[in-house]
Amino acid sequence: MHVEIWSDIACPWCYIGKRRFEAALAAFEHRDEVDVTWRSFELDPSAPAEREGELAAHLAAKYGSSVEEARARQDQVAQLAAAEGLEFHFDRARSGATYDAHRLVHLAAEHGRQDAMQERLMRAYQGEGELMSDHAALARLAAEVGLPAAEVDELLAGDRFGTEVRDDERTGAALGINGVPFFVADRAIGASGAQPPEVLGELLQRAWDAARDGG
Repeated sequence: MHVEIWSDIACPWCYIGKRRFEAALAAFEHRDEVDVTWRSFELDPSAPAEREGELAAHLAAKYGSSVEEARARQDQVAQLAAAEGLEFHFDRARSGATYDAHRLVHLAAEHGRQDAMQERLMRAYQGEGELMSDHAALARLAAEVGLPAAEVDELLAGDRFGTEVRDDERTGAALGINGVPFFVADRAIGASGAQPPEVLGELLQRAWDAARDGG
C-alpha cells in the first residue's frame, strides 16, 4: 500500500500530523507493507527568501486578527505539539520560502532518507529557528541525515528536482488538495488535516481492505 502525504515544512500542523500518522502506522497490523512518500506543498509559493518581522504579526495580517490573538493561537498549537513530544518555538521561527527545502526532500528520497530529511527540516524550522532558504543551513541539515555533500551542493546551486516539486503541487491541486497535511492512500482514499491516530488508522485499514476487495 502506498501512502502519499502532501505537506509543507513551515506548516506546524504538518509536523503534528506526521507524529500522529507515525502513531497510526505503528499500530497498523500491516505496517511493514506500507510505503510512505512525502509530497511537496508550499503554503506560500510567492514567499520571499525571508520575511521581516515577527511571525505572529505576519499571521495576524494574513488572517485579519490582532497580534495578541495570533500569539495566543501559536501558544495553543505549541501545547498540542508538546502533547505529541514536539518542541515548537514560534518566537524563533524565521518565515520564508520552503522551495529549496522541498527539493532537498526529493534528493533524500533517492538515497532512502526522505522521512529522515523531512523530520530534520521540520524540527529545524519549527523548533530551532532555521531558515529554509538558507543554503548553508540546508547543507548542514542534509549532512546530518547522511546525504552526499557534493550532491547537496549541486542541488542548491541549480534547480534540480524543481520539476518534481512542481509536479507534486500540480498533482495535489488536481486531487483537490488546498490545505495540508493531506494523506492519500493508494490514490483512492484521503484524509485532510492533522487527524488523531485513530482516524488515520481507519484510513489505512479502509485502503488496505479496499485493495484486497479489488477496489
